[in-house]
Amino acid sequence: MTSTDFAETTTQLSRDERLRRFGEEIDAIRKDVEAQIGETDVRRLERLQRFSRAMEIIGRVAIHFSPDPVSFSAGVLSLWIHKQLQATEIGHTVLHGAYDGLPGAERFDSKKFYWDLPIDEESWRAGHNLKHHGSTNVAGRDPDIHFGISRLTPHTPWRRYNRWQLPFTLAVLFPNFAFLMNLHFTGVNDVHSTNGLSTKLDFLPDRSRASVLGAYKRALRKYVPYYFVSYVVFPALAGPFFWKVMLGNWLAETLRDIYSAATIHCGHVGPDVASYPEGTRARSRGEWYAMQVESTNNFEVAKPISILCGGLDRQIEHHLFPKLPPERLRQIAPAVRAACERWGIAYRTDTWGRMLGRAFAHIDRLSREHGALGGAREALREVA
Repeated sequence: MTSTDFAETTTQLSRDERLRRFGEEIDAIRKDVEAQIGETDVRRLERLQRFSRAMEIIGRVAIHFSPDPVSFSAGVLSLWIHKQLQATEIGHTVLHGAYDGLPGAERFDSKKFYWDLPIDEESWRAGHNLKHHGSTNVAGRDPDIHFGISRLTPHTPWRRYNRWQLPFTLAVLFPNFAFLMNLHFTGVNDVHSTNGLSTKLDFLPDRSRASVLGAYKRALRKYVPYYFVSYVVFPALAGPFFWKVMLGNWLAETLRDIYSAATIHCGHVGPDVASYPEGTRARSRGEWYAMQVESTNNFEVAKPISILCGGLDRQIEHHLFPKLPPERLRQIAPAVRAACERWGIAYRTDTWGRMLGRAFAHIDRLSREHGALGGAREALREVA
């Protein structure tokens, strides 16, 4: 059968049948790649961890003893690489449970891992792994369709403060991404505002005294030790040059937060990204896969940049298979894209710069009360 004959045959199938076949093909990709995960993945993770720790030592020593701006800047960049790897390629993947149960990866167990990031691990696993990945872009179930005053889909009701969400994103959210995400995932944001949906709260069951205190406890149990080490312990070791160490730590943190925020926004935000109203549920496994693909963007970068992104330039594949190590996401991306094209599922990818530009433009449209309703996709596209 020629490709033309296959395409003609495909268009004659019903939507449900195409989704069923799409689901079977994605299942086959998953089964094949999961059978390959093992010692090679653990060894790669160990090498990355050693490299990350080496970058931390080089960075902290260079910042501490730097006699000039060049060596200071080199120290900041080295420390940033460490922090970026710990947040994404290592930390994000480990907390998803990618290495749970693998021989030799016991110290990377998702329930015991401590990442070099001011986000509470337990809260992140509950909010990100379960809520976000279980119902990507579904209003009332995915809490990540809004962050702070930013609404990222039209299914978060518009409120007056959304007028300021673009400058908030650029001036506040991006350079303070990790700090604000901890407020989000621990439920502190729920203490002070509702999401405007019928669920009202994203993470807290209610605003009882116990819930409120629990939210602050979760936030502070990560903030206090993390910032104490970064902005008290290490600066104190530098004596009269404490200000230089504080500045270097802050710059490395800010670079990590901007880089991570740009990565995540590109994968989740844009005028063509599908979003779903409250009550939406997939009717089949194939439809759930299609919803994951169509509510996501990929972007194209070189391999070293992809590693610093934690493989989230392959966000489509990550949403399909959240527990796969990043290297496996890169491996299966061509097969996933081919399956999407074969069965009529929208697989979006472009340069990082263009995807980021579209994300900012979409956030700006959503800042207006009725500005994005026409451009946002509100339900799964009919595969016609």
